Amino acid sequence: MVRTPLTPEERERGERLGRLLRQARGSRSMVEVAAAAGLSAETLRKIETGRAPTPAFFTVAALSATLGLSMDELVVHCAPVPVPAPGPAEAVA
Repeated sequence: MVRTPLTPEERERGERLGRLLRQARGSRSMVEVAAAAGLSAETLRKIETGRAPTPAFFTVAALSATLGLSMDELVVHCAPVPVPAPGPAEAVA
């Protein structure tokens, strides 16, 4: 199966997710948090560094529960940045 390449927006969203998770992890070790969430430290490392920008929903849910983050917080911090619609003058040009 060929995987469709990620868009720049998807990669950026994955990087934002990784930064948020790393910040929430604080001084706890990657191994400790990964084990508590039921995944490998390597998987957590890939997510935190943006090398796995689209982790599975249940992986994100397990990490958010382990780190004390609500899914609402994740949405707010990791939602795509809206692109402003063109103004009337730009639409005509």
